[in-house]
Amino acid sequence: MPQGPGRPTRTARVAAVLLAALLSLTATPATAAEDATPSGSGAPAVPLRVATYNIHAGAGEDQVFDLDRTAAALRDLRADVIGLQEVDVHWGERSDFTDEARALAEKLRMRVFFAPIYDLDPAAEGGERRQYGVAVLSRHPVLHAENHEITRLSTQTPDPVPAPAPGFAEIVISVKGVRTHVYSTHLDYRADPSIRAAQVDDMLGILADGRGPGVLVGDFNAEPSAPELAPLWHTLRDAAPDAGLTCPAIAPQKRIDLITVSDGITVTGARTHATDASDHRPVVADLRLPREDR
Repeated sequence: MPQGPGRPTRTARVAAVLLAALLSLTATPATAAEDATPSGSGAPAVPLRVATYNIHAGAGEDQVFDLDRTAAALRDLRADVIGLQEVDVHWGERSDFTDEARALAEKLRMRVFFAPIYDLDPAAEGGERRQYGVAVLSRHPVLHAENHEITRLSTQTPDPVPAPAPGFAEIVISVKGVRTHVYSTHLDYRADPSIRAAQVDDMLGILADGRGPGVLVGDFNAEPSAPELAPLWHTLRDAAPDAGLTCPAIAPQKRIDLITVSDGITVTGARTHATDASDHRPVVADLRLPREDR
């Protein structure tokens, strides 16, 4: 769905780095009805429940801002890691200038990394900077967090041109000793697929820089069969092809909120969650991460 207005900053905000790990996503066919089985390892796989949710800046399908309702919908997912999109941090009156990333983390007792797409001057002198972007909540220790740049087109600049801008979140978490990369993204909403195609290329370039299990979630603003998403399926699998439609939240008509996984991750179940706390429905998937023999 549409992303918030503003002028994108050209500089990605990078969180503190501890023991940075590399992620390698091996090419796999565009199918996730079949779960990958970890090969060459007798060690037991590690369970992880992941989710993705476009929270519509805390407003429900009724357009009423209610962050407690958002938190309740997230709590019902019982997820270990949640990718969020359309997150306001001191953005404006529509969300009472709330730091939604921090507030949701506190309500859910989870760690959080916020990756702004837009970072604007305060609304009033002495106020907080106005930010809007994506976030990742985690119950597991975060070893590394980074706000990557991908191609974007400003939603408010007159005659915008595609340019690198931040808002592609990556965290590396330790799940019972298994270092796992989780990414949260929000792709361009326009009918013209060219920006999304560029964003897909950018994301794949970032994912290719590392090694280990990887999970990419988000609002792709395109269904899995869209041509611009096709390159993803050489590297990732759709973890929830039968989980249900996601948008709009009431009587959904399309599936644009996706959970995708790298080779070696087993998907044991996936579903959407019926709630009107946003204009999207959240998606949750149960995974098993491969653990190497020691």
